[in-house]
Amino acid sequence: MNLSHSDTVAEIADTAPAAGGKHTPMMVQYFGLKADYPDTLLLYRMGDFYELFYADAEKAARLLDITLTRRGQSAGEPVVMAGVPFHSLEGYLAKLIKLGESVAICEQVGDVATAKGPVERKVVRVVTPGTLTDTELLSDKTESILLAVHQGLRNSCGLAWLSVTQGVIHLAHCPADELEAWIARIAPSELLYNVEVTAAFEQRLKTQRCAVSARPAWQFDAALGARRLLAQLQVASLASWNAEALPEAHAAASALLGYAEHTQGRTLPHVHSLQVVRSGELIELPQTTRRNLELTQTLRGEDSPTLFSLLDTCSTGMGSRALKSWLLSPRRERSQAQARLDAITVLRGGLQQSLRAGLKGCSDVERITARIALRQVRPRELVALCQTLQKTERLTPDQHGLEAYLTTIFEDLQAPPDCAALLGRYLLEEPAALIRDGGVINHGCDADLDELRGIQTNCDGFLLDLESRERARTGIANLRVQFNKVHGFYIEVTQGQAAKVPDDYRRRQTLKNAERYITPELKAFEDKALSAQERALAREKWLYEQLLDELQHFVPALSRLARALASLDVLCALAERSLTLNWAAPVFVKEPCISIREGRHPVVEARLDETSGGAFIANDCDLGGKSRMQIITGPNMGGKSTYMRQVALIVLLASMGSYVPAASCRLGPIDAILTRIGAADDVANAQSTFMLEMLEAAQILHAATPHSLVLMDEIGRGTSTFDGLALAGGIAAHLHNKTQAFTLFATHYFELTEFPARHHAAVNVHVSAVESGADIVFLHHIEPGPASKSYGIAVAKLAGVPAGVVHHARHALAALETQQDATRAQVDLFAAPPEQPSPEASAVEKALVGINPDLLSPREALDALYQLKKLAAG
Repeated sequence: MNLSHSDTVAEIADTAPAAGGKHTPMMVQYFGLKADYPDTLLLYRMGDFYELFYADAEKAARLLDITLTRRGQSAGEPVVMAGVPFHSLEGYLAKLIKLGESVAICEQVGDVATAKGPVERKVVRVVTPGTLTDTELLSDKTESILLAVHQGLRNSCGLAWLSVTQGVIHLAHCPADELEAWIARIAPSELLYNVEVTAAFEQRLKTQRCAVSARPAWQFDAALGARRLLAQLQVASLASWNAEALPEAHAAASALLGYAEHTQGRTLPHVHSLQVVRSGELIELPQTTRRNLELTQTLRGEDSPTLFSLLDTCSTGMGSRALKSWLLSPRRERSQAQARLDAITVLRGGLQQSLRAGLKGCSDVERITARIALRQVRPRELVALCQTLQKTERLTPDQHGLEAYLTTIFEDLQAPPDCAALLGRYLLEEPAALIRDGGVINHGCDADLDELRGIQTNCDGFLLDLESRERARTGIANLRVQFNKVHGFYIEVTQGQAAKVPDDYRRRQTLKNAERYITPELKAFEDKALSAQERALAREKWLYEQLLDELQHFVPALSRLARALASLDVLCALAERSLTLNWAAPVFVKEPCISIREGRHPVVEARLDETSGGAFIANDCDLGGKSRMQIITGPNMGGKSTYMRQVALIVLLASMGSYVPAASCRLGPIDAILTRIGAADDVANAQSTFMLEMLEAAQILHAATPHSLVLMDEIGRGTSTFDGLALAGGIAAHLHNKTQAFTLFATHYFELTEFPARHHAAVNVHVSAVESGADIVFLHHIEPGPASKSYGIAVAKLAGVPAGVVHHARHALAALETQQDATRAQVDLFAAPPEQPSPEASAVEKALVGINPDLLSPREALDALYQLKKLAAG
C-alpha cells in the first residue's frame, strides 16, 4: 500500500520514541542513511512522497519554495520536514540540479504490509550535475560532463573526465598554469578535487562555472586508478592507448570512476573506451574565442543565432551532441577533417536526402544504451529503441564505391542480431510509462503472467453475475456490486432496503444513505483477484529485470551503433547545409596560408536572408607568404568585426571537416584561433574593461605561434589616446616581429596605418564607405590601403544622438584636426561652440534700411528700385 502525505505523521507516531528522549526507529533509520551522504540532499521515500528532514528540509524549502512543517516527535523535539510528491519528482530534481545541488534518492525496498517497524529503505542512486542520465533532466543537445582534477608534483595536473551517457573515459596531463584553459575546453558540469589540495588551488577550482565536490584524499591514488582503468576496460595493459605513463591522470581517474559508480549505485558496464588527449593535438579555442565568435551561445547568453544553431539540422539528439563536439574540438592534424570532407562530398550527390529521411524519428540510442547498462531504462525507451533497430536495417545503402570513412560508418550501422526480436517478444507495442504501473510485458511472453491476467479479465463477468444472483436472492432491485482501491469489493444497499439484507452479509462500511457489505463468496473472490493483481505486477517486474539481464549482452554493439548513427547524422546535416547555403569545400595545403575568396559570415548572411532578404557582401582574405598581418581601418558599423569573425569561422569550419561559406578556401596548418574583441568589465572580480582587455591581450601574446590566427579588435581603446596608441603599436610589433602569427588587427588609431611602411609583412586594408553631405553609406567591402577618416560622428548621427551634441562634436573634431601646436595643448572637448559673428551688412541691405515705402510716391518708388538694382549689380 502507499502512504499519503498525512500518513508520514502516522509512521513517525507508530515508531514511538524510546525512553530518555532517543530518536524514533524511523529517524534512526534516516540518520543512518544520511550519514553516508552528509553534503547531499536526501529524498527519503514515504509512500506517495519523498520527504526531507531538518537541515535538508530547510534548504529544500528555500530552494524549491515548498512548505516547511514540524510534525510528530523524535528525541523530544518536533520533526522538521518538507516533502514533494513522488510523481512530480523530475520537475523538482531538475530545479535542484540547475542550482548545482546533488540529490540522493532513497526508496522503500521492503514490504510495507509485512514490515515490523520502519519499512526497509536504501539509497538507489545519487543525482548530481555531472552524472545525469535522465532524459527529463538533460537537454538532448547537451552532455553532462564529470571531471576529476588531481594536483600532481612538478607543477602538473592530472585530468580525467567522462559523460556517463557516452561511455568514454578521457585522460590528460597539463601544466598547472594551463588548468583553467583545459577546464574551459572540457566545460564540465561537475568538478571533483582532492579535499587536501592547497587553499590557493582549491580557490582556483571554486571560481569555475560548474558545481565542485571535494572527495577524500585516498580516492586520488595513481595505483588504484590504474587498476580501476584496467578492470573497467577489461584489458591487461594500457599500452594500446599509450596511457601508461600518466600517473596524475590515473589518480584523477580513480576518483572519477569511484564517484560515478557511487552515484549510479552500480558499476558502469557500458564505459569500455579510453581516449588520451595530449597538448598540441587540438586547435586551441579559448573561452574568449568561443564567446567572441558566438559558437554555441550569443554574447547575450542565448542559444540562437549562433554557428551551432545554424549548422544543427541533425535528426537526432546524439547527432546534435556529436556536431557540437566536432565544432569545439577540431584537430590540428588534417586526416580526420579531410575524411569528413570526402564523406560530405559523396553525400551531396543525393544520398543525404534518403539517409536523412531514414534518420528522422530515430531514438537516442546512445542514452538509451547507457540507461540499459545502468538498469534505469524505461519501457517506452526500449520500444523506441526497437523501432530504431528496425529502421537501421533500411539505412545501409549499396557501399560500392564509397570512401573508407563512410564504409566504416555503414559497417557499424548493423543492428545487433536478435535484439529487436527480443524487445518485440517482451514488450507491448504501447506499454505503460513505468514498470511499477504494470501493463508493460507483452501477451504470450510468459504463461504465468497470462494466467494471472486472465483472472483479472474475468473479474467484470463474475461481478455482474454475482450482482444478478444477489438481486434475485434478496429481492433488492437496486443492489450493486462494486470495487474501489480503499475498501476493495463490496455490495452496496440503500438504507431503505437494509431490512432485506440476508444474515450472511457482513457490514463493511456505513455511508449517509447506504450500507456496504461483504459476503464469504465475495471475500474469497476478492482475495483471489487482488492476489492475482499483485502477483501479476510482481511477475511483470521480474520479467522486466530478466529482459534487462539479456540486454546487457548487446550493450557494446548498441554503443557502436549509436556512434555510427550520430556520425552519419552529422555528416548528412553538414551536407545539407553546404547545399542549402551554397558553401564550398576547403583545400588543405602544407604551406602556411589563409587564402579565402568571396568569404561570408555564415550567421550574419543567414539572418540577412531571414529578415530583409538583402545580399551579404563577400570579401577576400589573403594571409601568408609576405603578408601575415592586416591593419584594418574604416568606420564603425562598416563591417570590420564581421570581416574578422568570418575569417575565423571559415578557418574553424574547414578545420572540423565542413564545407565553408566562401567561393574557395586554401588553408595551411592552424594551431589556435585567438581573439580579443569587444568591451566588457568584470565588476565582481574588480577588473575594469581595460584590465580585461590587457589580460586577454597578454594571454594571446604568450600563446600565439606562427601557425595561430589572431584577431585584435580596437586594442588600447580602454585608456587615454597616447597610452592606447603606444600599447597598440607595441602589441602589433610583437605579433609581427616575434610571434609572426596570422593577424587581423582592426584599429581607429590612424597613426597605425604607418605601421606597414616599416614592417614588411603588414598591409593596410580598409572597409569602404561613401559620404553624401553629412550622411554616410557603408559599402562593407574590404579594399587595399588605409581609410581616409573614421566617420564616427556620422555613425553617432545615425544612432540618433541629438543634433546639438553632433554639432558640438564636429566643432571639437575640427579643432583637433587643425591643431598644429608643438606643445599639443589640450583642447576643451566639453566647451560650447563659440557664437557665430554676424556678417557685415551689404550696400543693398543698408539702402533698404533707409527706405520707407509708405512715404514714397510712385515716381520715388520706381527710382528707389532702379537704385537698388544698380547697387546689387555693383
